[in-house]
Amino acid sequence: MNAVGHFNLTAANILPVGFRIATQLPIIGGLTCYVLSVVVWIVGLSRVDVSIAYPMLSLGYVVNAFAAWYLFGEALSMQRLVGIGIILVGVVVLARG
Repeated sequence: MNAVGHFNLTAANILPVGFRIATQLPIIGGLTCYVLSVVVWIVGLSRVDVSIAYPMLSLGYVVNAFAAWYLFGEALSMQRLVGIGIILVGVVVLARG
């Protein structure tokens, strides 16, 4: 968002500023990923019961934690690793049930 620069948001410049923000590559990439995730979610719901599919969303927290560790150098403390383990055990229990 730093690429947009400083601006005063007024009624007169809301459209040009909004357009500059909306055409930033990170925004377009994020929206594309969101649309893709909605499509995958809808396809998943058409094939699996909600009681199984919904808990699988928690795997996103696991992926996010490891991505933050790998990409941004965030710490994976023992407490976080235990939480990730609990999530994984829960997903396995649900998948087998």
